[in-house]
Order: sequence, then C-alpha cells, then structure tokens
Amino acid sequence: MTAEPAHHWPVPPQDGYTVDDLLTLPDLPPHTELIDGSLVFVSPQREFHSIVVDLLTDGLRRTVPSGLKVRREMTVLIDKRNGPEPDVSVVCARSVQSMKQTFYPVEDVLLAVEVVSPDSEARDYVTRPFKYALAGIPHFWRVDMGGTDGAPVVTVFKLAREAQAYVQTGTYRDRLKLADPFDVDIDLTEIDKL
Repeated sequence: MTAEPAHHWPVPPQDGYTVDDLLTLPDLPPHTELIDGSLVFVSPQREFHSIVVDLLTDGLRRTVPSGLKVRREMTVLIDKRNGPEPDVSVVCARSVQSMKQTFYPVEDVLLAVEVVSPDSEARDYVTRPFKYALAGIPHFWRVDMGGTDGAPVVTVFKLAREAQAYVQTGTYRDRLKLADPFDVDIDLTEIDKL
C-alpha cells in the first residue's frame, strides 16, 4: 500500500495560471503571487522584513493625503497572468470597496514597495519593477538590509512614463524624507525600537 503524499500540488494548466485562478484556487499558501502565469510561493518572513513593512506602513499612514490609502501585502492585478503582492502599496481610496476585498487594480496603485528577501531578490530587483513600470505604477521603492547593522536602505524610483521604466531618484539610510508622491518623513532608525 502506498502512502498518500503530504501535499497535493496544483498541476498548472498548459497555458499557465490566470488571476482568476490565483483568486479562486483553494488552499494556496498565504501571500501566493502570480508572475507570468506561474504561482510563486514565498518563504516565511524574516524579522527584518516584518518590522520594515510595519515601519513603512505606519510611517506612510501618518502622512498619506485623503483620497489615498496605505495597504500591506495585497494583490495588485496587472493583467490576466500577473498578480504580484507588493509588501506595501499606496492606492486610491476609491479602489477600497469591501472588507472582503483581496486585490486592487493596477491603475489605482500610486506606490509599490518591496522589501528584499533572499528568496525574492531577483524578483524585487528585476521582475517586479519591470512589470510595475510597464503597468504604469508611478512610484516604486526597494528596501534592502544594509551593512552589518541591518538597518533599512530605501532606494526610491519614479516612473519615466515615455520610457516605461523607473529612474532612481535617491537612496535613504537614516531618514526617508520626500515630497513626491506626497510628503513623507519616516525615521528609518526607529527599526531598533520595533
């Protein structure tokens, strides 16, 4: 008698998964993303990732203008084969429809933030910014663990619409102080207190 396998992995359709599959397949692990028609399962979060997401979410919520909302770890529907989940997003308030909502349309996203983890480094440096830029998300931030102290380093990008690519506008280590896309002032050294 053969033992039942511990997991029953979904078999991908011949042409890959769609966002409809992502939103309706039962029993997917938390924070599963859809990239180019493939399901991407993420590794468990590290302490750095968790506290940086909290720090940025709280900091953005302090200064976000009315008409915008800050959300963490929500799917952004780019197209039929891409539904990434930025670590933090700033979205138009009108796109927040329900407490049962699981995604936002890409056209309602003003800012996408990715906190780099070892398992997502290539996606956070190449794949996601490329897809976000092509989809027209105006602002992108990438957060790395810096140096030996592990302090966050935030690299800020702005969309060059005609090129459909991001242009780096700054790198911030101790304080993230910006006027675009709105006034932001986050003390990155607060990570030590979380």
